[in-house]
Amino acid sequence: MRRGRTREAGLVRHDGRARLFVVAGLVVFVIAVYVVVVLGVGALVGRTSSPSLPLSVLATAIVALAFEPVHSRLERAAANLLRGGAPSPYEVLSRFSENVTGSYPTEELPSRMAALLGEGTGAAWAQVWLTVQGELTLAASWPGTAEPVTEPPQLRADARDSTGELRRAVSVRHAGALLGVLRLHERPGVPLTSVEERLFTGLAAQAGLVLRLAGLRAELAARLAELAARADELRLSRERLIETQDAERRRLERDIHDGAQQHLVALAVNLRLAETVAARSPDRAVKVLEAQSEAARAAIDTLTQLSRGIYPRLLAGEGMVPALRAALAISPIPVRVEALDVPRLPTAIEAALYFCCMEAVQNAAKHSGASLVTVTVGTVDGSVRLTVADDGQGFDVSSAEPGAGLTNMRDRIDAAGGRLDLTSTPGVGTRVDVHVPHRRVPEPRGS
Repeated sequence: MRRGRTREAGLVRHDGRARLFVVAGLVVFVIAVYVVVVLGVGALVGRTSSPSLPLSVLATAIVALAFEPVHSRLERAAANLLRGGAPSPYEVLSRFSENVTGSYPTEELPSRMAALLGEGTGAAWAQVWLTVQGELTLAASWPGTAEPVTEPPQLRADARDSTGELRRAVSVRHAGALLGVLRLHERPGVPLTSVEERLFTGLAAQAGLVLRLAGLRAELAARLAELAARADELRLSRERLIETQDAERRRLERDIHDGAQQHLVALAVNLRLAETVAARSPDRAVKVLEAQSEAARAAIDTLTQLSRGIYPRLLAGEGMVPALRAALAISPIPVRVEALDVPRLPTAIEAALYFCCMEAVQNAAKHSGASLVTVTVGTVDGSVRLTVADDGQGFDVSSAEPGAGLTNMRDRIDAAGGRLDLTSTPGVGTRVDVHVPHRRVPEPRGS
């Protein structure tokens, strides 16, 4: 504390010397004007016995007009001589708008503010924090060579920072909104003087619009990065969907070739055989035809299984909720379906939600050991919400690798423009939440 008082006293002495320098300079200026104008010009015109009244008035006018410019120059000279060229705290504050918002790009404003704050207060380091997407983010640190402190400030009512004994922090607000925080670290044993404290709070009071501009730019940059990451995720999900669709197409081609096609080829051959032998052996033709009814039923069963794997008929005809009720009624695990006023949705959205729900229930049946799965479907704020929750054993989501089933679910929902969130607690259960923006499908006329 004694060193703080000594430093403040030294600054006061420096300010006293500066004022003495300015006063002495002004006295010299006034005397010089009087000597040059009154005595010098008077000597030239032959008035040496007594001062000329007109010359005295002229000298007074010159002093009055030149007093303020000379005074400013003398103050700057005193600052250069007594402060080593560094501006005083008052000068820093008075020139804030010029130094910060002059010709500097928006991205450099926080750095300029941190430098002004550090140089004006003599702090060990200074920082400018911005509120970006609701969180404080370090925007600039001074000096740039030092390793910045990345721990967010914790403001106290006395403009102190709870994260360190020598740290100070003050909030910057505009129209009641927190735009950022100015923060500094005092030098050990050299606390801020009252003048520097006023500079600290004064900068915070004037920095609202500046930090608002810098904060908006940071918000836009963060949003751009978020959109770029989202675009990459969508691109990858679409690539995976295309690969999955190609694999599914090849599987269907194989199943059709090896299953239904073989049944139909055999049926066609036997029908031609019956036609051939009908004229010569009607009894044999009847037996051949009787045998083909079983072959036709087998072909129908094979095609039915294939069609169910492609797109459920009930989903296309009556909608997602009836299709889910029918499909989950034969689930190996008990499933309760709760539907709350779900309208007909576009085909792509209904398909994405249907297959996502079926995948989630299958995962629960395979891995959760649950006694009950609850499926809830409803519309909330312009989006359809699907929740699949089980009371199984759960797992640690942070340490588990996403499987193919979860990846397929995310890809389907991403392609529909929605979001899928997975939460699980060991011993409690697992929950899948899906939100997809929707629009109603117009009702057919006459329905």
